[in-house]
Amino acid sequence: MFEPKGGWFILLKYIVKRFLQMLLILLVTSIIIFALVRLSPSDPIASMTKGKAISAQTRQELMGQYHLDKSLPEQYLIWITGALHGDLGQSFIHKDTVNALIAQRLPTTLQLVLMSAVLAILISIPIGVISAVKMNTALDRTLSILTLIFVASPVFLTGIILMFFFALKIPAFPSFGTGDGFVQNLRYLFLPSLALGLNMVALIARITRSNMIEQLNANYAATAIAKGVPYSRVVMGHCFKNALIPVITVASIQFGTMIVGAVLVENVFALGGIGAVLLDGVKSADYPVVQGITLMLVAFFLLINLLVDIIYAVIDPRIRPE
Repeated sequence: MFEPKGGWFILLKYIVKRFLQMLLILLVTSIIIFALVRLSPSDPIASMTKGKAISAQTRQELMGQYHLDKSLPEQYLIWITGALHGDLGQSFIHKDTVNALIAQRLPTTLQLVLMSAVLAILISIPIGVISAVKMNTALDRTLSILTLIFVASPVFLTGIILMFFFALKIPAFPSFGTGDGFVQNLRYLFLPSLALGLNMVALIARITRSNMIEQLNANYAATAIAKGVPYSRVVMGHCFKNALIPVITVASIQFGTMIVGAVLVENVFALGGIGAVLLDGVKSADYPVVQGITLMLVAFFLLINLLVDIIYAVIDPRIRPE
């Protein structure tokens, strides 16, 4: 842990420095997001009117209502100023604020990501530990092949395969929707969560295996075994604890990236979360929706990375922020 006097001050200084870096990255990212959205060939006015013919006056009024008649720098300043005040703008298509759309759809996406992360950790860490303990055996090779298949398979393809076998051939789980109530949600979201989590399983299992092998080959492990310490205690009581920190780091970062994967999984299983709104926004050139949700996803990912860095620095006494 950090020393009481100077250590915590160094940690606080590090947190402030990383937070300022995060804000700078968000600012640069917001400019990139804004520019990329404006490259869309779709006409937002046509999307608003559903392709119906409108007069030049009506078109001008719509452009003025959504500030589309202003220059690009002015549009960006209006958007980013609102975002800094917590207002991500008004959707062109849904006729509602982006904040309200996110508030309505985010719970489904978060539940999906949390379930996926829990399933991934519960499956991957035991696989990694078993593979390390049974290194170079038939079981190790089988588990390694399975994890390679999982990591190579796109999440949407995994979702389709799981839906085919466990919703159509063996109707054990629903194929779409979220259900009503907590218990039903768990059942409806199991297949989507598994589809999203299996990709994470592969990476965490391989990282766990690699770190466990390194710790099992360390001198302290050999010394403990030579002194008569039970092998299971050496594995779980010593090696596993030391191997866990890199695993936590990778799992936490993967948790952030799972939000992006959730967009595809939600589309396959028709869950109606943030992903569905984002895809609709891209198709219909709904600038505020695409900008707001993308910026939120980037902010979430950066915040996860910041928290991981802080936790990593606190729990590992060998690490000190510069």
